[in-house]
Amino acid sequence: MAITDVERYGPAFHTAGNYRPVSEEVTAFDLPVTGALPAELRGSFLRNGPNPVTPSVHWFFGDGMIHGLRLEGGRARWFRNRWVRTESFTDGIAFRDAEGRRNLRASKANTHIVRHGGRLLALVEAALPYEVTEQLDTLGPWDFDGRLTTAMTAHPKVCPTTGEMHFFAYDQRPPYLTYHVADASGQLVLSRAVDVPASTMMHDFNLSQHFVVFMDLPIVFDLRSARAGNMFPFRYDVSYGARLGVLRRDDPNGYVRWFEIEPCYVFHTLNAHDDGAVITIDVSRLASPTLERGGYTDAVLWRWTIDLTSGRVTERQLDDQTGDFPRIDDRLAGMAARRGWTTWMPGPGDAPEVGGSITVYDLADETSATHQFGDGRVPGEAVFAPADDNPGGKGWLLAYVYDRARDASDVVVLDADHPENEPVAAVHLPIRVPYGFHGNWLAD
Repeated sequence: MAITDVERYGPAFHTAGNYRPVSEEVTAFDLPVTGALPAELRGSFLRNGPNPVTPSVHWFFGDGMIHGLRLEGGRARWFRNRWVRTESFTDGIAFRDAEGRRNLRASKANTHIVRHGGRLLALVEAALPYEVTEQLDTLGPWDFDGRLTTAMTAHPKVCPTTGEMHFFAYDQRPPYLTYHVADASGQLVLSRAVDVPASTMMHDFNLSQHFVVFMDLPIVFDLRSARAGNMFPFRYDVSYGARLGVLRRDDPNGYVRWFEIEPCYVFHTLNAHDDGAVITIDVSRLASPTLERGGYTDAVLWRWTIDLTSGRVTERQLDDQTGDFPRIDDRLAGMAARRGWTTWMPGPGDAPEVGGSITVYDLADETSATHQFGDGRVPGEAVFAPADDNPGGKGWLLAYVYDRARDASDVVVLDADHPENEPVAAVHLPIRVPYGFHGNWLAD
C-alpha cells in the first residue's frame, strides 16, 4: 500500500509559528528605525519564500511571495510583499500533463530572486523563471526568448569578471542534467547535457574562475513514490554514492571529470575558487538530510579540495557550529573570498523561545564571530550590502528577523566585520515575514 504525503512528511510544521503564511499583501511607507541606517545603503533588499494561498503538503511547495524593503538616504522608504502570480497561481494550470511531462510555466517561484541582464527573476528549480518589476509586480515567465527549454536552478552563479550567469537544470527524464550559460546581456548562449546515471535532486553547484563543479549527490528520484502521487518523490540513498563533476569553463562542451566523495548532501554552497590545478570549495554539508523538515538545521561548514593533478579530493570539516544559507560578498563569486557567513535558525522541533544566530567566518584564518539574536528572535539568510566599490571590503549584513514577542519582523543591519556587536540598525516592519529561503541586496 502506498503511503500518503501526510504519512511521508509527518505533521505540517509549516502551518505553525512563523512558518505559517501571511494572508495579505501589504504596502507601508517611512518605516520606524532603531539605530542609524548607513547613508551608503541605497537600494532594495528582496527575499523570496513559500507563502501558500491554500494549504501545501510540504514547506517547499508554498506559493512564492517576495518581501521587499527600500532603503535610501538613511531612511526605510517602503516595504511591500507580493505573491508571484505564476500561471499555476492565477489560472490553476497543472504542473504535469497527462503523460507526466513537466509544464515549465506552472511554478511556485518561491526560492530565490536575482537580477541579471536588466531583469528581476523569481526562481524555483522545477520551472522557468518569472520576471517581476522593481515594485514586485509579476510580468510573466521568462524563457530567454524561447532558448530555454528546461527548468532553471534557483541558485545561478554570476561571474563578476565576465558578467555571465551560469546555471543548470535537473529533470526526472533524460537528460537528467543540463548546463546553461547566459551572457552579461541576458542572452542564453550555451545549453548542453551532462551525462549522469540517474535523476538526483541537484539544488546548487559551484563556480570558480576556471571551472564549473556539479554535485551529483544521493537524493535520488523515486519513480514508485512518484507513481503513488507523492509530491516530493525523492529519497536519500547512500548506495548511489556521491561525486563532484569538474568542467572547464574554457571548454564548456567538453569532458566532465568526476571525483568520488563521501556520501552526504549539500543544499547550499558558500563559494569556490581555484589556482588552475587545485579547486577549493566550501559548503554547508549534511551528513544525512532530513527532507521532511526542510533539512537545514544540521548542516555544518566543510571544505572540499580537488587536486586535479593527483586526482584526489580532500574533505575537511571547518567548524562544528551548525548553520546553512551560506553567503559571501557576491562580487567575489568564484574567487578567493576571505569572509563568508552562515545562518542558524531553530528547527521545527525546537522550543519557540529559542533564538537564532549568524556566524561570520574568516576563511583564511579559520576563525569566526557570531551574533546571537536572543530569545524568540530568528534570522533568515543574511545578504551583503557593500559600503564601497572594493570587493570583500567594508559592508553590512542584512537579514529579515522574526521577533516572537511582537509577532512581527524586523530587517536587522549588522557590521560585517564585527557581527558580534549590537546591530547598526533595525527597521521595524508592520507584519511577519514567514521563514523562507533566499534573496539579494540590489544596490541602485
